Amino acid sequence: MRWLALWLCLVQGAFAQERVMAFGPEAAAERLVVRSTTDLEAMGPVIAAFLETRPTVGLDYEQWGSNDLYRLARTECADGAAGADLVLSSAVHQMVDLVNEGCAQPWRSALTAALPGALRWRDELWGVTQEPAVMVYNRDLVPEGEVPRSRFDLLDLLRPAESRFRGRIATYDIEESGLGYLLAFADSLEATTFGGLMESFGGAGAVATCCSAEIIDAVIAGRFLVAYNVLGSYALARAAEDARLGVVAPGDYTLVLSRAAMIPAGARSSGLAGAFVDFLLSPPGREALERALLIVPLDGADGTLLDMPGSAASIRRPIALGPALLLALDAQKRALFRARWRDSFPLR
Repeated sequence: MRWLALWLCLVQGAFAQERVMAFGPEAAAERLVVRSTTDLEAMGPVIAAFLETRPTVGLDYEQWGSNDLYRLARTECADGAAGADLVLSSAVHQMVDLVNEGCAQPWRSALTAALPGALRWRDELWGVTQEPAVMVYNRDLVPEGEVPRSRFDLLDLLRPAESRFRGRIATYDIEESGLGYLLAFADSLEATTFGGLMESFGGAGAVATCCSAEIIDAVIAGRFLVAYNVLGSYALARAAEDARLGVVAPGDYTLVLSRAAMIPAGARSSGLAGAFVDFLLSPPGREALERALLIVPLDGADGTLLDMPGSAASIRRPIALGPALLLALDAQKRALFRARWRDSFPLR
């Protein structure tokens, strides 16, 4: 056992864990280990709501970057090691790959069976949130007439040679962010505007950077005027705190992400992990996720700070869980896509 503990420490030390927090009683009879890309501030209240129903359970929450979480899960799977009891990631293409490689175990319940087919795969992967990919802007610096409400509007802002938006547009760096790669890849399959956006981003000196919080902070501070393909859950949480941040769901189409949950094959507490999945899918869990803005209402976005067209249903483009996402990880396609990306962001 001491050898296994040492091995796990060495493996985890090779990856960049971001934050850790323990919930529930210190001497809990049962403990659940959850590794997730979801910010602790968003997930903490959801965990607390779950533990209210299980007062003898403790939960150790580890916050990770998506790429490191994926690499760690693959390493532990290949070595048959026990690590997390539940993995929850926004980089759902990576989660599909883990399931495809036999790194998950099934969980079946009435709640998982009730999920739409697009949010359940092999009874081993489940979509548990609803989060739009949005554009954010600084309300103080971008007047109403310049607010981009579609990708076409964004292109119009970037095209003029003397555009004041040059160097002040940001998006995720797809090489640092698994989520950023997923959203950009989904755009490339969905949008006729994708090629034009890449060209315009390159010509206008757009900045590819990491992480939702950093991008949103920079928009609020005015270093960037607009940011593209930011996860709406984080943007709306900040907009509720700071009136300088505007949040727009693109009117041409809006990608909608459901974070994917998976019980690793080596999970020690798989039954408890399944119970947590069921909680996330239950009415109390859905209410907790909605309060945390991890479920964003998209029917006209009533009651939220999201600027969304009235025809919201017609513009939604859910990212379905399933083998089609494996295309995003195909080595040749990934290399070509990254090369095209570097052409647009040569100073990265």
